[in-house]
Amino acid sequence: MRRAYSVETVRAAEAALMKRVPEGALMQRAAAGLAAACGDLLRRTGRVYGSRVLLLVGSGDNGGDALYAGARLARRGAGVRALLVSPDRAHAGGLAAFLAAGGRVADGPDGLGGLDLVVDGITGIGGRGGLREDALALLRAVTRSHSRTPVIAVDLPSGVEADSGEVHGEAVRADATVTFGTYKPGHLIDPAAEHAGALRLVDIGLGPELPEPPDLEALQYADVAALLPVPGAESDKYSRGVVGVVAGSERYPGAAVLAVSGALHGGAGAVRYVGPGADAVIARFPETLVHAGPPSKAGRVQAWVIGPGLGDGRWAEEAVADVLGADVPVLVDADGLRLLDPETVRTRTAATVLTPHAGEAAALLGVAREEVEAGRLAAVRELAARYRATVLLKGSTTLVAEARDTPVRVNPTGTGWLATAGSGDVLSGLTGSLLAAGLAPRDAASVGAYLHGLAARHGSDGAPVSAQDVAHGIPAAWRDVRAG
Repeated sequence: MRRAYSVETVRAAEAALMKRVPEGALMQRAAAGLAAACGDLLRRTGRVYGSRVLLLVGSGDNGGDALYAGARLARRGAGVRALLVSPDRAHAGGLAAFLAAGGRVADGPDGLGGLDLVVDGITGIGGRGGLREDALALLRAVTRSHSRTPVIAVDLPSGVEADSGEVHGEAVRADATVTFGTYKPGHLIDPAAEHAGALRLVDIGLGPELPEPPDLEALQYADVAALLPVPGAESDKYSRGVVGVVAGSERYPGAAVLAVSGALHGGAGAVRYVGPGADAVIARFPETLVHAGPPSKAGRVQAWVIGPGLGDGRWAEEAVADVLGADVPVLVDADGLRLLDPETVRTRTAATVLTPHAGEAAALLGVAREEVEAGRLAAVRELAARYRATVLLKGSTTLVAEARDTPVRVNPTGTGWLATAGSGDVLSGLTGSLLAAGLAPRDAASVGAYLHGLAARHGSDGAPVSAQDVAHGIPAAWRDVRAG
């Protein structure tokens, strides 16, 4: 599992560790890891000896890391130059080591010639509010002249926010980011994560100093495999989970089909469907149990999914109210999010999972969509707290948060192929099947998002993908996770 911590927590852990190690040891460990990563990248296209490396150096410890790493590269025969954003404030020890190893300080961004690598050491995890004008001017000049040169960021791309994943103005776009001790939220959450490129974590001994729980976590194969509900020899359809689906309308009958498809491919023992799309559902999935409604009269279920393609009108409003009155977990998506009563959600005794995209989240919070997209972490936490629910915020980074104080989960399997009509309906059905199987709401939402992303990759195989392809890819995703 990838775990991420706030800057405040990292600083406290570093302070505790520095009391037990020689002075400067942490910076040397970081510099060694950074230099190794730079060497690996340089060897992919050539070699370290004779390569041309440019360091962009700020005034803090981040710049010191870059200078010490540059010294190591210079001792290996690389031609390393440094552009100092604030020459009078450069890290003294790092600059001395850099010059002693044969590194040179460049007079300015002009006339640098060809470069094989740029190392971004302008600002570190403590940077706030975007890049200052002097740093921004330097970055623009280098980017303009060397747009094709690979960039490695030191700890975090300069100009992005470590704690929130927000980006204010222009920021470095790195091909890779080398971070130290632990991941930070900005490595995992867009829009900052989009700037980070490939992530490489360098162990500097910080682990024992980091508290439980982390601020964020991202599940990996082994974590998801441990949560998957696998039937045993004595399982029946009820022990596997019966999920009720209330979806679709005369205008959107396909939403019903896709939600049911996600539930069935997601391992539900049975699906009970309620809504006007019964004919379309039965035509595709004859094993579905259909009912005219209301949902509370449809029969036994262990979880409900409501909202995809539901539309407006009296029937839809009554169905949402009926389902929210059930004493089983309920997932609310799409049109259901518009029709729910916030106080009803807050006072439910059974679990509620809300699955908005950015626009729907903005409507629930009463803010602009752009505000949600720029501050996804703050938005998902606020939604979970305000509605006392588990919230799965869909998007380029899918986040899962609870009202209680647990780490926000970040889904690492997202892909642009999921940006297709009906994909969210499949996710709702899939997650509902996991709720019905007995997974806790946060686990069901996290595993559902993880499998959903893998399924899109299977369904597309490098080609355009439809929501049906995503649904059909779920069993392959399941097999991949179990196989490790």
